[in-house]
Amino acid sequence: MTISPTSRYFGLETKFLERPDGTKVAYLGRRFTPSPDRFATLSFHVVLQGERLDNVTAKFLGDPEQFWRLADSNGALHPDELTARVGARIRITLPEGIPGVADA
Repeated sequence: MTISPTSRYFGLETKFLERPDGTKVAYLGRRFTPSPDRFATLSFHVVLQGERLDNVTAKFLGDPEQFWRLADSNGALHPDELTARVGARIRITLPEGIPGVADA
């Protein structure tokens, strides 16, 4: 099983389940959502009417499929929560664990 380095599942252990008939089914181990304090804030984005998270990530991260990074850094278990309210502020961050510049 090959997982892209840009996937939220990259680095998770591949596990196997053996069925009663002896066939093995591959699956990925559990992914724990990181704490938002592990992300350095670069800026904030204020949600506009009708905005979608994939469009926000395309604009700020250059890839609409990276919506999960903003969900993680904003503590959202359901990514659509981030754009559900007009005027909400979304943190735009560095990837998890990369330190930012103090007082940037």
